[in-house]
Amino acid sequence: MKEVKRSKKPLIFYYGIVLLALFLFNMLVTPQLLSAQVTEVDYGVFLQMAKNGQLSKVQVTDGEIVFADKNDPPNFYKTGRMEDLFLVDRLQQAGITEYGTPIIQQMNPLLQFLLSWVLPIALFIGVGQLMTRQLNKRMLQNGGLGGAMSFGKSNAKVYVQSTEGIRFSDVAGEDEAKELLGEIVDYLHNPDKYAAIGASIPKGALLVGPPGTGKTLLAKAVAGEAEVPFFSISGSEFVEMFVGAGAAKVRDLFKQANEKAPCIVFIDEIDTIGKKRDGAGAIGGNDEREQTLNQLLTEMDGFDGRKGVIILAATNRPDSLDPALLRPGRFDRRIPVELPDLKGREDILKVHAKKVKMDESVDLSAIAKVAAGASGAELANIINEAALRAVRSGRSLVTQSDLEESVEVVIAGYQKKNAILTDQEKRIVAYHEIGHALVAALQSHSAPVTKITIIPRTSGALGYTMQVEQDNHSLLSREELENKIATFTGGRVAEDLIFHSVTTGASNDIEQATKLARAMITRYGMEDDIGMVALETVNNQYLGGDTSLACSAETAAQVDRKVIELVKRQYQKAEGLLREHMRDLNALAQYLYEHETITGEEFMGLLKDLNTTV
Repeated sequence: MKEVKRSKKPLIFYYGIVLLALFLFNMLVTPQLLSAQVTEVDYGVFLQMAKNGQLSKVQVTDGEIVFADKNDPPNFYKTGRMEDLFLVDRLQQAGITEYGTPIIQQMNPLLQFLLSWVLPIALFIGVGQLMTRQLNKRMLQNGGLGGAMSFGKSNAKVYVQSTEGIRFSDVAGEDEAKELLGEIVDYLHNPDKYAAIGASIPKGALLVGPPGTGKTLLAKAVAGEAEVPFFSISGSEFVEMFVGAGAAKVRDLFKQANEKAPCIVFIDEIDTIGKKRDGAGAIGGNDEREQTLNQLLTEMDGFDGRKGVIILAATNRPDSLDPALLRPGRFDRRIPVELPDLKGREDILKVHAKKVKMDESVDLSAIAKVAAGASGAELANIINEAALRAVRSGRSLVTQSDLEESVEVVIAGYQKKNAILTDQEKRIVAYHEIGHALVAALQSHSAPVTKITIIPRTSGALGYTMQVEQDNHSLLSREELENKIATFTGGRVAEDLIFHSVTTGASNDIEQATKLARAMITRYGMEDDIGMVALETVNNQYLGGDTSLACSAETAAQVDRKVIELVKRQYQKAEGLLREHMRDLNALAQYLYEHETITGEEFMGLLKDLNTTV
């Protein structure tokens, strides 16, 4: 959409410019007007002009000599006075008989006073009166002091519909969200259809989901489909240092929206001003943020939804919003914008692949499988990274290998070319990664291995093993989760079995295994002794999923023991599997050590060949 630029310079800016101009005028121009132009010359020029009879008037003082020539009007000169015993004789010979009277006519004192003082003060007062009228007008428009010096302007970005506007076809992977928002678009196009049956469209819709899933893009698509103006503002732009400024901005935003109805108003990151009110922000709980929230609640109650003003907002912290903001009549509809599934990821990749020249052999469905858990923004980045890699390689088309490498860049970072491992470290990493892959391959409920590498990455990983589920899995059984834990422990087990020592390379594996084991006990109810009891709550499912325990100290100690026992059982299971297949472990680790990177097909083919030759 085309953005309509708005002037953001306050009146005080122009006021300062006028003051500066007056100051410079009084300092530079006025002195020039008050005095004649006098040219400074040396004493020899004065003597020569006197000898040639070119002097008309002369004024001799203790320190200097001021003289004029015979031109009309005369030119004035001055020079320093020298110890000249014949000065009087020279002047008399030049026809000058009076040389003590001032020869430069001073400006009229009244005119001098008018130019020096009266004119600047009059200009200053006039500009001040003009500024005051403008400020008073803005204060009345914005409802009080909050409008002074433009503090009450919302500064919302205004977009108008254009032929290049974003449409629902530009948004992929969020079919449910588009369906719910499509109803709002239909209302803006056909309001009479809803009025005839007595239905009213929701005043507001709250888009909720993780970062990068396309919440802002969906809001712009609604405006593009409805072909109405689109106001976009971030919640942080309402927060001001001055009390009342945020509330004034809310009033200004809704005033503009009513003037341009029907339209879409989009508030991004609304949790900035919409947090729960707890009274702890200031004395009496009435701080600037809460005043802004109160004004937003009042405006949402006050405007008439039948005019076609739709309020959209986005957040990835819905749990922190004030309940008054979420009640029916304000944000009536909550629209989840979740991470895309397999089909959604493929559709998103296709949308972004249209802008890039692709080789005919590219299989986007395979990339969608590898990029499990990626958001729409990350998928767009994968396509862009692949295009950049193709340019670096001197190719005009993006190939499958470019896309596969870009997935690894997004997941694990770029290859760390200057990282040099010792021969012993490289061998340890090879056994570590094969330990993961072999434990996963030997279990029946584990995701297939697709790639193993021991090339260090900028994320800090010295190597990694990639597993990709063949199908979408919404539910995971206890056996599948236990197999995941066993796979996490496989790297440390391989190190211990072969080198009889352990390294720091398993730190991330330990963290992931512990986190998964604790979730099985405290959230999924998969421990018989504790049962179906929720002992852990997720603080924010969209921003990292941090958790907190809600149980007694005794129960927490019991949970810790159960977590240790669960991880230890899976460690022993992985150890048993690798001991049984020690020959496979050595052969595969040696192959990975020599080749550094192998695909899942190579790995399974080698494992099959080793077992058939036994």
